[in-house]
Amino acid sequence: MPLKKIDYLPFLESCWREHLQPKSDNAPTVISLFAGCGGSSLGYSMAGFKELLAVEWDNNAVETFKLNFPDVPVYHGDIAECSTDWILEKTGLKVGELDILDGSPPCQGFSTAGKRQIDDPRNSLFKEYVRLLRGLKPKVFVMENVSGMVKGIMKLVFVEILKELKASGYKVSARLLNAMYFNVPQSRQRMIFIGVRDDLGIELSYPEAESLPIVINDAFKNISNHGKVQYPTGDCKKIVAEMKPGEDGCDAFQRINQTTAWRWFGLKRLRFDKPAKTLVKSILSGQIHPEENRYLSEAEIKRIASFPDSYEFIGDLPVILSRIGNAVMPLFMRSIAKHIRTNILERMATAFPELDIHRDNTER
Repeated sequence: MPLKKIDYLPFLESCWREHLQPKSDNAPTVISLFAGCGGSSLGYSMAGFKELLAVEWDNNAVETFKLNFPDVPVYHGDIAECSTDWILEKTGLKVGELDILDGSPPCQGFSTAGKRQIDDPRNSLFKEYVRLLRGLKPKVFVMENVSGMVKGIMKLVFVEILKELKASGYKVSARLLNAMYFNVPQSRQRMIFIGVRDDLGIELSYPEAESLPIVINDAFKNISNHGKVQYPTGDCKKIVAEMKPGEDGCDAFQRINQTTAWRWFGLKRLRFDKPAKTLVKSILSGQIHPEENRYLSEAEIKRIASFPDSYEFIGDLPVILSRIGNAVMPLFMRSIAKHIRTNILERMATAFPELDIHRDNTER
């Protein structure tokens, strides 16, 4: 089917209302590991899931999560100290009852935006995810990570991850998906792992692209309150003043100085007629407004990340950008969650009625 163009702001607001609706008694369940500020959790909530627990260690991320999800219990601490028995006791679940275990282990060691060190200790955090996966035995799992994990020497880690996930008793597939085809006004390619428990005999699948890319002009409509705003200073201010729409900082620096300085490569001036580039967590490698000589405002960052205007963040602009740069884009996860609910969990409910798997009785 041809991709459709969506009216972004009304669509985002309607998805926020989906999140605010009380969840039904038979709503499918999810636990979120490495929950961050709640991007993935918001996507699941928009898709009608009930979150039973979030696990996160960063203080600001936990504060932000609790502000937006006051009814979701949070394990605030080192995931290595979070046991399966504690989770089962806290949630009232039995082994095998959870519908989805979700998690996005920190990915800085894989990222093409960083130094990409194969021995980065953050690369091994997926082992904590696997430990809890094997203990909880959910029907389905979803794990998100950066595309850099399948490039160069990082492929070795990718192969290890895939091997461990399959050895946990799951049919597993990994696919690169770009959020800009799932209602997010940002080109953000991510590796999505989906696994279905072997004993359930259900084939796994992925959502198809849903929407045409949303351009910045549509994403920035009707912003009434920009929230926090920050302006470049020093040499960066001079570079930004010379940047044209679509350029990065290197382009402007070379035009001014007739030489190259790669330190400015991360700066990107957006174009109104294109989606945003991938958000990164450093404001110094951030994105510049298409016309104004400033970094994107808090409201603009939220819009291109598909966080609704009403979603609240704590801290100054660099902290907010760090939270959002590390997050799963909510509308992206909403699409994945809705697909799993309809095409995997409901098929399980039909094939295994004795499991009392949550059916979708809501109107979609």
